[in-house]
Amino acid sequence: MSFMNMDQAYVANTYKRFPVEIVSGKGSRVVDVNGKSYVDMGSGIGVTANYYAAENDVVAVEPSEESNRQRWDDHSYRQILGSTDALRAMEDESFDVIFCHNVLEYALDREEILREFHRLLKPHGFISLVKHNRPGRVMQMVVLLNEFEKADALLNGEDGCASAYGTIHYYEDADITKWCKGFRIKETFGIRTFWDLQQKQECHKDPAWQEKMIEAELRVSQIPPYRDIAFFHHLILVKEDV
Repeated sequence: MSFMNMDQAYVANTYKRFPVEIVSGKGSRVVDVNGKSYVDMGSGIGVTANYYAAENDVVAVEPSEESNRQRWDDHSYRQILGSTDALRAMEDESFDVIFCHNVLEYALDREEILREFHRLLKPHGFISLVKHNRPGRVMQMVVLLNEFEKADALLNGEDGCASAYGTIHYYEDADITKWCKGFRIKETFGIRTFWDLQQKQECHKDPAWQEKMIEAELRVSQIPPYRDIAFFHHLILVKEDV
């Protein structure tokens, strides 16, 4: 199974928690059968955009030219090069849902981004936010990579580094509601609690193993302490009046 198929089998299933069916789109919006509008902010190399574009009209918003050059484009979708400046140009309360997956860790203006998200969302709209989880990263450094010094640095509160995107500015889940009091964390899910701890790479290629692993991941995704040591957290943020 290719990396892309594995990603669709695992990551995309994680996002199936959302009760949406996207059928059309325009600009930076995609629209589901209930007429809701969506923003995909920080699309990276286009994994999510490419997945949804198989049957939908999608526009991805991404500030990195390099990521745009490397983006997945098996399916047709429109790509916009932009960032916070693109948000400022959008109308108030014009969207029902915002996707922000592994973006804020690399942003220096994340408080402003969250304020823009709050301005752009309709009343009671929500954000799908995926973020790095520091304890999960420490587990990765110790168990998988034998990088004890880097693990110590993370435990001391230092930032990390991703080869493709630079410094990872870790933050806690609760920081979001401190930066913008207009959001409430409705739900928190763990992503990749067990997956990468299996070091036998041949297992990762086995569809039967994948199915069992996904079942295990989903079962513990909302159960502490398993959720607390997941490599990523998936937060559902609901807009509230301030």
